[in-house]
Amino acid sequence: MPVHVLLEGAGPGVQVPAHLTRVPIPLISTSTDSSNKTVQGKVVHKGPLVSSAANKFIQKTVIQEEESQPNASSLSPSINVVLIGELAKDFNQAVNQGDVVVASGFTVGKSPTVHKDKLHPCNLLLSGDDACVYVSRVPPPPDPKFPPAVKRSPTRSAEDSGTAKAPKYTYVQLGDLKAGSVVNVYGVVVFFKQPFKSRGTDFCSSLKITDQSDQKIGCTIFCEKLDDHPKIFQIGDIVRMHRVKARFFNDSITLVNTFGFSVVTFDGTVGGAMEPRTSSRSFSFTQEDRRTVEELRSWTASQALLTQVPTIPLSAVQPKAYFDLTCQLLAKASIDTTCTLLRVWDGTRSPHTLLRVIVEPNATEGPSSFSAEKESLIANVLVYDNHVEFAKQLKPGSFLRIYNLRAIPGSSKVPGITSSQSEQVDHLAFHLHGGTAYGRGIRVLPENSPDVQELKRVIETFPEDVEDGLSELNDSELLEIWSTPPESLVCVSERTCGHDINPVTLSKLKQSDPGRVHHVRAQLRSYEPSSLHQALKLYCSKCTSMLDVPDNDQVSGLFSEASRDSGPCSPPLWALSGQIEIPGDSQGSLNRCLNIHLSTQLMSEGKTKELIFLKGSTLEETCRLTAGYQNIVPVRSSGGHLTLLDLSAPFLFRGRKRYYGCKRCSVAAVREPCAEGVEVIDDKIIAEALGVQLLQFVLLLKLELQDATDTLDVFLWKDAELFFGVAPEDVAANQEAQDSIQQTMDTLCPAVGSTGERPWLDLCLAAYRAESETCYQICHTAITKPPSTRSDPA
Repeated sequence: MPVHVLLEGAGPGVQVPAHLTRVPIPLISTSTDSSNKTVQGKVVHKGPLVSSAANKFIQKTVIQEEESQPNASSLSPSINVVLIGELAKDFNQAVNQGDVVVASGFTVGKSPTVHKDKLHPCNLLLSGDDACVYVSRVPPPPDPKFPPAVKRSPTRSAEDSGTAKAPKYTYVQLGDLKAGSVVNVYGVVVFFKQPFKSRGTDFCSSLKITDQSDQKIGCTIFCEKLDDHPKIFQIGDIVRMHRVKARFFNDSITLVNTFGFSVVTFDGTVGGAMEPRTSSRSFSFTQEDRRTVEELRSWTASQALLTQVPTIPLSAVQPKAYFDLTCQLLAKASIDTTCTLLRVWDGTRSPHTLLRVIVEPNATEGPSSFSAEKESLIANVLVYDNHVEFAKQLKPGSFLRIYNLRAIPGSSKVPGITSSQSEQVDHLAFHLHGGTAYGRGIRVLPENSPDVQELKRVIETFPEDVEDGLSELNDSELLEIWSTPPESLVCVSERTCGHDINPVTLSKLKQSDPGRVHHVRAQLRSYEPSSLHQALKLYCSKCTSMLDVPDNDQVSGLFSEASRDSGPCSPPLWALSGQIEIPGDSQGSLNRCLNIHLSTQLMSEGKTKELIFLKGSTLEETCRLTAGYQNIVPVRSSGGHLTLLDLSAPFLFRGRKRYYGCKRCSVAAVREPCAEGVEVIDDKIIAEALGVQLLQFVLLLKLELQDATDTLDVFLWKDAELFFGVAPEDVAANQEAQDSIQQTMDTLCPAVGSTGERPWLDLCLAAYRAESETCYQICHTAITKPPSTRSDPA
């Protein structure tokens, strides 16, 4: 799919084929017939090159009408253009912002972003072999300080350089070929085989051509890339070949390609489009070339030399016939290593009962089922042997011509399927046998091919509501391209799940049923709570309650209340009681003595610092003691016995970490932990001994996501640790962890007025039902880049 770089300084209309008619951008509508039409404009925005599934490249650009059309239309003079496949790669390399481009071979669709970008309500989609872009750029003015140097250089062909003056080529009639000579020729195709894999690394094309000299010359072409082979669709096409060598083979002259070989193919129909089929970035096509093609077309029409293999619709296929079929691929599936199923249609119904093939839905690429009415129009084509490899590259929705297809009547059994597929009798089966005899093979046709245009007219008579999913690029895919971040931004998250599903837009997600997972790409528009310390919660896994973390004032009050209770207290039998002196908190203040209780078992093992039960302390004093004791359990006197504090306060201090218990699920009592055989006494052992149901720290945030289609509120909590890479319990105790999360949120959602840009996030979302409404939660997603704050350069 070529991008043609025109002569520098020449206007973009100078080398664009003369038969193409320009349409002003404001006059474009969905009813515009794009056949033999061009659109010209200046590139005012060039988006990033995006690689989607199956290595398909997509690029979005915006072009603007240069010439003012004040009375033409009220529509915007700027329009979105979407390029797909190799054309997108070529465009990305060859075209710069500010260049003037002419696009042909496009289709017109509705723009899904018109309300957001306020551009033209339509967009242009360029894909397929006939899509072309001609680019012209104005050369910079010469620097007067440095006059241009004069340099001799060998002559370069137009295929080799888009800026060199196009050379004049000399063409030899096929009747005048001399063995050993390297020549340029024109010819009408009277036989051809689609490129097939040779024994080496190249693909091989075989064809036979003729001209007014009435000589039929065989041609053999070896090229490593399929794109370098002639794009022949049917007998009667016209090829122009540069730098082919004539040689004797089997007592006749044949042509083979040599170094610098190039080929261009034209439709051989009188009055047909003069659109060249080539993968060359730049090639010459003069008025003399045009006359040569027209002369060959007229001569061919007056001869009876072409033996056409019939191209007939499914409705006219007869049993035992060999025929060429023009069709659209709806779906495909691999049967085994030697056979692939192609599900095709041409909008007509076969009068015969066709072979049915049953495959698993997850083995099908494309829709796995269709309406009963549409199913009756679908033919199952079984492709064998060397054609299987090419069939793997085909995409559902593409238009095909299948050459030398055979209609086999009678009993048919699908290879590789034994249990689920029984033998079918009196069914018509379509087989594309292995080999290349009689031109057997498959060719993808460009969408602006006359045969495809006719096929589309037939297909369009079928109700649209059952054609959903056939478009190669639907609105949701376009919107994903529109939502792709500019080149200066990056996606800063990744999905860690193993779900094999395609991303959807937020608007599409909202239409889905709950109980499923979805992949989206979106930005963070806002979040709650704005003060991140309020996002830290206490969660009970048993009763699923979620509580706010008590603040220091509340906890300090509970400790003060407990410390005032100085009534008599009998320690447990397993406890060894004593006192500890706490230095005063200010100069001149008296030291305080606090009662402590220790486990006799731990004391006997010499573990005097492992665990103490502390009575009568303030919150501040308890925190000071954590430097000397690994575990501190605050207790108070109640009814003459030791009890835990109200569970609104921490029941355990371990260093800087505090642990809380669930009031609803705990049956709290002061008991001795069982430490037999335990190397380290941790929070779980202590909680179990005390009958406390541990509450776990969690982060709970409500995020508002946005993309080009909609906004969506989602929750982040169960996988918040994975998302931020920080444990919530560390956030509760560690300022560095708190700062890390704050920095991440500042990067994802810069403050109003800052110079930061919102990055894009690849997210996995779980949709679920809660209290008669659908909710969404972020899961299996992690931030991949260390947060950074962008600022303007000094």
